[in-house]
Amino acid sequence: MAYPKFIVTSGGCLRMGMVQMHKELLQMGERCTGGGFYAFDYSGLRLVLSGESMDYGKPQWHRLSTLYIPREYEGFTPVYKTYSGEEIILAEILTVKYV
Repeated sequence: MAYPKFIVTSGGCLRMGMVQMHKELLQMGERCTGGGFYAFDYSGLRLVLSGESMDYGKPQWHRLSTLYIPREYEGFTPVYKTYSGEEIILAEILTVKYV
């Protein structure tokens, strides 16, 4: 069964998809700095990232300076929700670019 999962590559690319394992989102030659699950909050226009990958662990946001998000998600504010419920607005800690 596929689930809405994401990874962040060492180059800062956010990659999302319906997959069984996070490693399915990684392309040849890339390294991953963590992953988790995603959902869309359409009423709040937010892209909500949460949790962690069993393959790669929690996203290592501190290792990035820029987060590259696919252009089709422009207009959604990316947030990361921690296990404690805290929401980190990623544009406050990283440069966010839509590509």
